[in-house]
This record gives sequence, C-alpha cells and structure tokens, in this order.
Amino acid sequence: MTRKSALAVAATLSLVAPAALANPIDQIRPDAPELAAFGLFPIGVQTLRATIPDTIDVLNVDGKNVPRYDRPMTLEVWYPAALGTAQGGTYTANLRDGVTQVTLTGRAARDAAPAEDAQFPLIVISHGYPGNRYLMSHLGENLASKGYVTVSIDHTDSTYADQGAFGSTLLNRPLDQAFVVEHMATLEGPLGAIIDASSTGVIGYSMGGYGALIFGGAGVTQASTELSWGTPAGLLEQHVAMSDTHEALMDPRIKAIIAIGPWGNNAGFWDADGLAGLRVPTMLMAGGADDVSIYDAIRGIFDGAVGTERHLLTFDHANHNAAAPMPAPAESWEVSETTGSPTFDHYGDAVWDTTRMNNIAQHFATAFMDLHLKGDTDKAAFFDLVPNADDGVVALDDNDQETEDHTYWTGFAPRTAKGLHFETKQRDE
Repeated sequence: MTRKSALAVAATLSLVAPAALANPIDQIRPDAPELAAFGLFPIGVQTLRATIPDTIDVLNVDGKNVPRYDRPMTLEVWYPAALGTAQGGTYTANLRDGVTQVTLTGRAARDAAPAEDAQFPLIVISHGYPGNRYLMSHLGENLASKGYVTVSIDHTDSTYADQGAFGSTLLNRPLDQAFVVEHMATLEGPLGAIIDASSTGVIGYSMGGYGALIFGGAGVTQASTELSWGTPAGLLEQHVAMSDTHEALMDPRIKAIIAIGPWGNNAGFWDADGLAGLRVPTMLMAGGADDVSIYDAIRGIFDGAVGTERHLLTFDHANHNAAAPMPAPAESWEVSETTGSPTFDHYGDAVWDTTRMNNIAQHFATAFMDLHLKGDTDKAAFFDLVPNADDGVVALDDNDQETEDHTYWTGFAPRTAKGLHFETKQRDE
C-alpha cells in the first residue's frame, strides 16, 4: 500500500460511527485478541435478491406428490468499499419472535461503491434454525474490512419471519450454500467484478454448520433420511454419504469451513464413513456446555473427520450461543408480546459476554480464512497453541519481549485467553 493510500484509509477510519449508537454489532473490546480488530478497508453493504429456479417445495410435499417452485432468497453482502467511503449505517432486522423489528448499527455504508482494481475471496455466512442474515453480521462486517466479500443468507423456510417445517432446512441448507457460491461467482456489475470465488469459505452456525459440513463432503446416514420428523418422501437421500448426488454437490472452490455449534451429529446424521468424507480444512467452534447440538457430539465430528485437517475451539461453560450470534438487541431484553417472554436467550449466554465471544470468533476466523483463502502462511502461528489456555506461560524479558519460555496463546494478551481450549488434528489422525 502506498503512503497516499494509507493516509486515505486512515481518514476513512476516522469517520467510523461512534460505538454508543443503539444495538451496535461492531464493537471491539479493549481485551480482544489481536486479529479481532477491523482491517484497513472501508466497508460497503448491499441487499440482493436471488431465486433458485425449479427446486423442490418441501413444505408442500404430499405423499409421492413432490411439487417444485422458484425458491426466493435474500442476501446481505458486505465488501471492501472505495477509499474515502464514510463509515456508519443501520440495519432493520426481526427479532427471534419474527415480528418485533429492531435497528442495528454498524460500520458499513449502504450501497457504497466497491473498491476498484482488486478482487477478494468470497465467504458465505449461513445462520441457524431459525435465524436471519443479520445474526452473524459482526463477522460479515469484520471480515469485509480485511479484504473479503462476505454474503449472508436469509434461508427461506428458516428465518424468524417464515420458519417452516424442519425438513426443508435439512434438505435445503447445503443446496442454498452451493447456489449462493455460484450466484456470487457469476454476479455482474461493479460488485461482481471484485469477487474471486475461486477461493471461497463457508461459515455456518448450528443448522448452517450442518449444511457446511455436508457441502464440505460429510454425507449423511441412510437412517437420517427416514426420520418421521425429517425431510419427507426420502428426499434427503441426495445428501447420503458416497451417493452420486452428494458427490455432485462438492465444489473445488470451497477452501475452508468454519462450523459453529454444528447440529446433526447429536441426532445420528453422520457415521464414521460420512464424517471421514469431509475433505475441506475445517474449524469447529463450540460451547463446552452446548445442550442443543450437544458438545460431545460436536467433539465426535472433530474426532471423526479424519479426511482433513481440523481444529476445535471450545468456550468453557458456554451453551449453544457460543461465538456466533450478535449481541442481544436491547429490545430482546423486554417481554415480547408474541412469545410472552424475552427473546434474549436466543442471543445471549449465561456465562460469557457475547461481544467477547464475537471478538474471539473474529480473531480465529481472520487467521483461518487468511491462511486457507489467501495463502497467508504467517497466520499458521495463531493455531500453534497449547490446548488449555490456562496452561500457557507468560515469559517476557525486561523489554516486554517474549522469551523462548513464553507459551501463552499467540495474539492474546496475558490473562485474556482464560476459559478457552484449542485442539488440532491432522488428516488421518
């Protein structure tokens, strides 16, 4: 970067909206790990509409009658914007009750001109069941500031506003993700011009993690296709491990997967053969007390995915909301007229501060995507960690430089990695 460009970037960053605005999704705590900080690129955001043509209408399957329809989809896209773009904007989002609308604030500028004369890797973000495209907006903005185009999906039949039968999510989640990769790869205009989909990552939470693992090669069991509460008419068979249809779903452009609290192994959707089929470098993030996807079942994915290198980051004592959801909007603290109770527990955790977990997720997602999508091998140091952060030793000389005895987690200031575990397994291990 030239000195002139650096000065322009500095001027842009000085225009960032103050953190005191309502429901911010962009806060970085003073004790955040090193790579959580926003990058040098100003951020733009656009809302796109897309349609998957002639796809199965799972909600209206009746016996052997399998209707088809054009499946609508709304996408929120964050991207590096032109230098000098003033930062700060708002989002209008539904709460978990599907009715209450709230205003979120962030750094992205609505419909800003994209950066010029550059291309950036693509990252697809996939929410849980139910959720919406703003649930992980903190990752969308943060990674865009570091030179990625991030696209977050409103999964039809799976949002707060249109939540339908679970069987639709089971079938469509990996198909939606695959469609969005191709849609963004062929997008025209100034935004399409900056996307390099040949290096694509997927970040999925809960059912988004389920979809990402299938998309990455972990085909499901035959038994999971026959569940009375699952996808009807045996339609899930197209994702069965080692089937031709599942193999056809694989996309060589997918270089990295982050699955946060992935659902599925707790309900028998994978066996040893299915997990061994995962072929994309994968990072799992999980709460050590997850009682939805079940922490031991998530560990089972980590242990069983012998076909690829993988990592497991554990937030001790956190439940299913570890790392992924944005901070609970202020309105979620109040009793919802629809549900008769607050919706806070859809976002918050009883033990961990959400912004703290978001910052840790941003740090590791940056390192993981930089390593696998940009080939930045220097980021490998952020994964060379003692498994239990509490076992890390802080050893500094008189000039506060690390000595050879220093083993505290790279990128974390002393005392700030407490409550975290990090494990790595290599392929065939």
